[in-house]
Amino acid sequence: MKRSEMLNRLEENDQPWDVIIIGGGATGLGTAVDAASRGFRTLLLEKSDFAKGTSSRSTKLVHGGVRYLQQGNVSLVKEALKERGYLIRNAPHLVRNQSFMIPVYNWWRGWFYWVGLKLYDLLSGKLSLGRSEFVSLKEIKNQVPSLLSSNLRGGVLYHDGQFDDARFAVNLAQTCADKGGVPINYMNVTGLLKKNGKVNGVEAEDQLDGRKYKIRGKSVINATGVFTDHIIQMDDPSASSMIQPSQGIHLVVDKEIFASESAIMIPRTSDGRVLFAVPWQDKMIIGTTDTPVDEIREEPEAMEEEVEYILDHINQYLQSQIERSDVNSVFAGLRPLVKSSHEYNTSSLSRDFSIIVSSSELITITGGKWTTYRKMAESVIDKAIAVKDLPHQDCNTQHLRIHGWQKNGEGGRHLEKYGSDQAKLEKIRDQSPALNEKLHERLPYIKAEVIWSVRHEMAMTVEDFLARRTRALFLNAAVSKQIAPEVARLMAKEMDKDEAWVESQIEQFKHLAASYQVNGDT
Repeated sequence: MKRSEMLNRLEENDQPWDVIIIGGGATGLGTAVDAASRGFRTLLLEKSDFAKGTSSRSTKLVHGGVRYLQQGNVSLVKEALKERGYLIRNAPHLVRNQSFMIPVYNWWRGWFYWVGLKLYDLLSGKLSLGRSEFVSLKEIKNQVPSLLSSNLRGGVLYHDGQFDDARFAVNLAQTCADKGGVPINYMNVTGLLKKNGKVNGVEAEDQLDGRKYKIRGKSVINATGVFTDHIIQMDDPSASSMIQPSQGIHLVVDKEIFASESAIMIPRTSDGRVLFAVPWQDKMIIGTTDTPVDEIREEPEAMEEEVEYILDHINQYLQSQIERSDVNSVFAGLRPLVKSSHEYNTSSLSRDFSIIVSSSELITITGGKWTTYRKMAESVIDKAIAVKDLPHQDCNTQHLRIHGWQKNGEGGRHLEKYGSDQAKLEKIRDQSPALNEKLHERLPYIKAEVIWSVRHEMAMTVEDFLARRTRALFLNAAVSKQIAPEVARLMAKEMDKDEAWVESQIEQFKHLAASYQVNGDT
């Protein structure tokens, strides 16, 4: 998948596209895969990089949503559990079974959790990842030695899925391209085209060279997440906003600080929220907050009170306290929650999705979560077929293998995340001993991955590589700053960029990485 080839496909096309999708996050990419796999001529335009926003900033979970059972939303949980099963079957190189432990400090509450999780198992049906069960005090202390023992009675073990969100997004873009679709990053939609009051295309500008395009399409789908209102108001300036963004942050620490092979789920903190601590890529991710925000930013930053909230609450359950100095990285994301006229607490707003068709026939899809991305895509393409009278084609993504599909071994080798592309990447690595060198001793990434990401994954900036093609920025912000110059030089050589580009990229990335450090630019 090369950006130059995608641009050539766009420029050579002389017919209206069947489907134009605005937005390259989970929903937009899933929609593009669905449309392309049905045989529709599909174009996806993303103003930044794929999964630049919310879709790379999740808790890295593929889950039914245990907390939604407590809210009584059984249908949402059942749907999500089914989709969880499809995800792990369709992308086994990126999605895996993760055990979770709920510490029990009160026997009555423990039985309550156990009953709820047995229902969770039942709703999973044949796609279950494992049975829930009580575990003894001795067993939970063996599995999670970092937990505070005071008043601990035992635990409830259950299973959910875990994945690499940004890597999955890249593979979705590749799947779209494999199916004949055209995904393009750094292509900003600046306006909507209309004929007789109906949307029939978009105006777009290439963010890398400034070239402008007028692109015709039979249907236009707005899948821009927290930026949903911007496109809706581009269509109708008088339209009221429908998104109430909520910010969630996560802290990342070394597993030596918080030792556990099982993820920890605290279903109800002192203020009624859910707290997770999840092992991921040899680190622990701790989160999340749920803070209403008024300003929608492309690069949201953790607020001081959010950092303190997570540290304060997770330390209530740990023998050794996590200090600010232990935090390798902090990342923030915005959830596109759909407003309700009578709900003001964002933790209670709907995580389900909504599809809206305007009078101009602009189709908008928003809400939802990563786990249900495929179902959302199926629903919105079905809607496009109905609204725009496209040829009826059945959805076939339930069993569609995502690009890179490969069953991995149990060794957990670093390059396995590339799935079936691993052998091709290794050929690049083997061209020179230098390309097998690690970029930094504290991270697993090698120099060959930089070359691969430029040639085959449309990485256009240092940030693209360090934040999303690899997860260096999310795993250790300080270390990622240290390796940015080497990444910039490798990319520049591959992309034929000059020294000015290298210096600009280094400066931009270092400024960004500072916002991922709890103590700023140190």
